[in-house]
Amino acid sequence: MIDLHCHILPGLDDGARSLDDSVAMARVAAADGIDAICATPHIRHDHDVRIHEVAGRIEALNARLAEEGVPVAVLQGGEVAETAVEALSEEELARVALGSGRWVLLEPAPGPLSDSLARRVEHLAERNHRALIAHPERHFSADMFDRLAGLVGDGALVQATADFFLREGMAVGMLAMAERGLVHVLGSDAHTVRAGRPVRLTPALERLRQVDSLAPHLD
Repeated sequence: MIDLHCHILPGLDDGARSLDDSVAMARVAAADGIDAICATPHIRHDHDVRIHEVAGRIEALNARLAEEGVPVAVLQGGEVAETAVEALSEEELARVALGSGRWVLLEPAPGPLSDSLARRVEHLAERNHRALIAHPERHFSADMFDRLAGLVGDGALVQATADFFLREGMAVGMLAMAERGLVHVLGSDAHTVRAGRPVRLTPALERLRQVDSLAPHLD
């Protein structure tokens, strides 16, 4: 399995607090059957992430994981705020694309989804990239499903946070989103091993097997 949304790089944003924390996160991932993680530091105005330094940090973490015998590969990525994406150069955009590919993890602005997100999805398409919409569970509103469906129609996919399928008060809405065909990727959105969401996808996959339309594709 691949975790496409994880703040595993140490001391960079609000994610892992140390290299030891990063290694511990990778151990949790390996125990869950995750063998690759896209490091997705926040690319937005309230975090001083220097994109040109990220590759070196990934290389250093992979070297430490190899030394520790942790069978997880860390790949490039970034969680790009919709308000920041247009200012990125072509080189920067390539450096934050997930796994060196065309997909960009796009973080919607706070509050209900709006037309501005659709414009950023279109902007990425014009630059030969496609958008993976991050953690829609933060944006539940009366028209969220319709807006997500429109974005999918425009070529985007949706990444839901795995842990929210397990939380009382959230699971019903998350499964309803899946039933509408609006969950394409699971990510942990983990930040540290010390608290919060774990680097774990399997329990959420088990919950998704309750969705009849998805079950044949999960086995």
